[in-house]
Amino acid sequence: MRRINVRLAAGVGALALVAAGTAGCGGRQDGATKDDAASEVTCKVTDSTRVGIATGNATGVYYVVGNALASQLSGATEGKLTGTAAETGASVQNVEQLVAGQYDVAFSLFDTAVNAVQGKGSFTSPQPVEALARIYDNYTQVVVRADSGINSVADMKGKKISTGSPKSGTEVIANRLLEAAGLDPAKDVQAQRLDLTKSVEGVKDGSVDGLFWSGGVPTGGLTDLFTTAGDKVKFIDITPLLPKMAELNPAYQTGTIGADIYKTAADTPTIVVPNVLLVRKDLNANVACAITRTVFDKKDALAQANPAAKGISLDNARKTAPVPLHRGADKALQDLGAR
Repeated sequence: MRRINVRLAAGVGALALVAAGTAGCGGRQDGATKDDAASEVTCKVTDSTRVGIATGNATGVYYVVGNALASQLSGATEGKLTGTAAETGASVQNVEQLVAGQYDVAFSLFDTAVNAVQGKGSFTSPQPVEALARIYDNYTQVVVRADSGINSVADMKGKKISTGSPKSGTEVIANRLLEAAGLDPAKDVQAQRLDLTKSVEGVKDGSVDGLFWSGGVPTGGLTDLFTTAGDKVKFIDITPLLPKMAELNPAYQTGTIGADIYKTAADTPTIVVPNVLLVRKDLNANVACAITRTVFDKKDALAQANPAAKGISLDNARKTAPVPLHRGADKALQDLGAR
């Protein structure tokens, strides 16, 4: 079996198997990750190939949809292409590990992806990544304890706030929102850099006053929080900060978390940002094409895993600029009729 990635993640743990030199499937073959730019893109994967998919926190939507995508690859490619989804810290870490060859596909917030290709923000130089497609939108979900005295981001001064996993897209957005509210994330809040599971636990037991989360809706961890804590927690409206956020990146737009999502008393205005699937520029074009086709051909199966995937649309698939589309993805979207 040809293995594209150097490390294959196993389930939700951090365990990774080094593909090079393993005997069971013949080990890694030279050139497995390389694309012949002069070759025709057929979307046919002829060698048995396994790809690693970098997702996000285990109770988040990236992880759920990533596992669903991994499970669909084999059936969509006559068994030639298989996938393994792994829990990660999400966007920034995903890009770093994608470029390092530890994974072959990565979920990312669009603002992080733009920073990556431009060498800005968390990245000191442009990263060699391209997009398979824009997928569904992430909703910025800011939840606080009702007794915390927090009604706006500015009210978080001096409070214990979870800003998300280190090197996650959530952390990027959280820090930008705090700065937009006139706060210094390093000094003005007691930042707790926790994954979603620990963030939710902290809000429940009172060790954390509030949390930031960027994810599709519904997110399982927040469903649990609102189900168990009820009116002891609430969303806050962050849309007054949208003008300053949009100055940083036009990807930030207004959206609404419907009351039906988490059974809250009312709809919550918020800020949304698209997600993209990223790959390295040198990923084999036929593999890239096959993965992209699977995302759209198996959209219903992905949406069964989490309703957020209903937002995957051919109408938006090509809207990844300034992140370039991989040539394999471009072929897939052309065949699928994406404008």
